[in-house]
Amino acid sequence: MSRAVKFLPVLPVLALTLLAACAPGAASSSGTAGGEEPFVFSRENFPKLDGSTSTVPLARAMCAVLLGEAPEAVDDLVDFSRTTQSYRNLMAGEADLVLAAEPAPEVLSELEEGEQWLLTPFATDALVFVVNEDNPVDSLTVEEIQKIYTGEITNWSQVGGEDLDIAAFQRNQGAGSQTMFEKLVMDGLTPMDPPEAWVSDSMLGLLEGVRSYDNSPAAIGYTVYYYANDMEMAQGLKVLKVDGVTPSAQSIRDGDYPFLNPYFVSIAKDEPEDSPARILYDWVLGPSGQRLAEHEGYVPVTEPEEG
Repeated sequence: MSRAVKFLPVLPVLALTLLAACAPGAASSSGTAGGEEPFVFSRENFPKLDGSTSTVPLARAMCAVLLGEAPEAVDDLVDFSRTTQSYRNLMAGEADLVLAAEPAPEVLSELEEGEQWLLTPFATDALVFVVNEDNPVDSLTVEEIQKIYTGEITNWSQVGGEDLDIAAFQRNQGAGSQTMFEKLVMDGLTPMDPPEAWVSDSMLGLLEGVRSYDNSPAAIGYTVYYYANDMEMAQGLKVLKVDGVTPSAQSIRDGDYPFLNPYFVSIAKDEPEDSPARILYDWVLGPSGQRLAEHEGYVPVTEPEEG
């Protein structure tokens, strides 16, 4: 049975927007049974967190709400090591709870091998494609994107754009977005080997590379929906429609946008029901955690309840 969680006072900047979602006792659908005191998180008992770069804002808000601290004061609790390494840290006992995108296939196999870990979707993400805002192309088909990245389509004029050679940026191997790209977009096809300058080891680096490449709108790249839409990291860029569908919270929730992938919350299966990691896991998947995810710009797996 999940335990109720008591929320400590939150600073005004969060309190105004999260008051309804994060009132004391709101974290548990079952409430407290038999007069049991609600669980109170503290810095001493808070689970060691890890995860993807793209889940840092959610983790920061979560720590701030549950500990009653300012978001900037909890940065030491969300020093995330990125997708692949975060799962390795969980398996090595160096993290108690992970908030992350799907791991690379070899790491997923390791997680599934001993059946020791819970990987449960708590939000849905999308892989979106971006070009310089001066590029006249607004939409590509799945097939066109695949052909761009296999090297069959090499010029923007082949997809209704200007006569410019396409610079197709990619992420580094092991990055969560690269795993999504190879799984969801390429779907068994082999992407071409890009020049070293077209490979970025950070999401910010990829977006900047696409934005400023050769002082022209020749580049294309990809990022997760959260970055493009909610962190405003795509300023100066344009997010493309795919098969005519604009990526949005609604098209992602409805499943209309083609490139969708879950965010997982992960803990050890043998975590006791009353352990801080298990209580936090249940909270992330409960009404309050889902409301907070939506408030922070993610697309929760359930439509958060009102009030």
